Amino acid sequence: MRRVLAAAALLLVAAGPPWRWNLPVGVEAPSVPASNGMSAARVELGRRLFYDADLSANGTMACAACHEQKRAFADGNATRPGVHGDPGRRNVPGLANVAWFDRLTYADPAITTLEAQTRVPLLGERPVEMGMKGMEAELARRLGKDACYRRMFARAYPERRGRIDMGGVTAALAAFERTMVALDSPYDRHLAGDETALSSIERQGMAVFAKTGCAACHAGRFMTDMDYHRLEPPQPADPGLMEQTGQGADAGRFRTPSLRMVAVTGPWWHDGTAKTLEDAIRRHGGGVSDRDMPALIAFLHSLTDAHFTTRPDLAMPDRACGRAL
Repeated sequence: MRRVLAAAALLLVAAGPPWRWNLPVGVEAPSVPASNGMSAARVELGRRLFYDADLSANGTMACAACHEQKRAFADGNATRPGVHGDPGRRNVPGLANVAWFDRLTYADPAITTLEAQTRVPLLGERPVEMGMKGMEAELARRLGKDACYRRMFARAYPERRGRIDMGGVTAALAAFERTMVALDSPYDRHLAGDETALSSIERQGMAVFAKTGCAACHAGRFMTDMDYHRLEPPQPADPGLMEQTGQGADAGRFRTPSLRMVAVTGPWWHDGTAKTLEDAIRRHGGGVSDRDMPALIAFLHSLTDAHFTTRPDLAMPDRACGRAL
């Protein structure tokens, strides 16, 4: 028994103290898989990996190449080519508040954890993004050459005894992504009781948002019902949810995107073809009048947590293991 307790104590020391969420009052911490509990060491490792181009086949593309902090970890392009030049299929989504999402792609309901989702850009083949399929051993070799990475993996996942592999990489990336919390917008301050947080036109827009039924799908604190909807005729090039279900009724259905940080994540829609927020809104049908449009757009801007795009703890690290990178 003493040996068991001693081993458990060593694991706790190695992994660091329990993670403390810094969340607004009334927001519950997200669910985290028991196999990948949060710790500062895991988040630190995931942050470094997120910005490391060695996670791509030819060493030219990091996760951050497509997920830019200044864009709320979206991209700014309609779609993004992969590491070998393969054309992208869908618009790069932002990552704000993904810790609370239980459907993590546009049209694959089977991917319900960030640990699973991170494997899609790393190992996916339709399309190829980072191109690491079949190169898992090479990834371990690359990272293992770095003594600092060896220390960081050992500290973050002591139960793995310092092993560096794809499972450890995706787990650490998931831990870092769970810290991408954007809940300090003017709208959040309004919800917290600050009657001055929203301007007059933003309050008008909030009323339009409710009146026109936007909140039916963009529901709750994170402004998504996590369900699949079709708002345009299905496009042959992208069957949407039908690709996974095989059901014709699912053609052209995509998961409702969160509207958090929406003003900085354009272009919009699953294919990035909506170049302006007004265009994205009008594709939903005729529910918003020309007179109401400016107010609604102003309200959508009030969902921006400006601090999120500049938070130092989410930016590319400049040091690891006490040394400059």
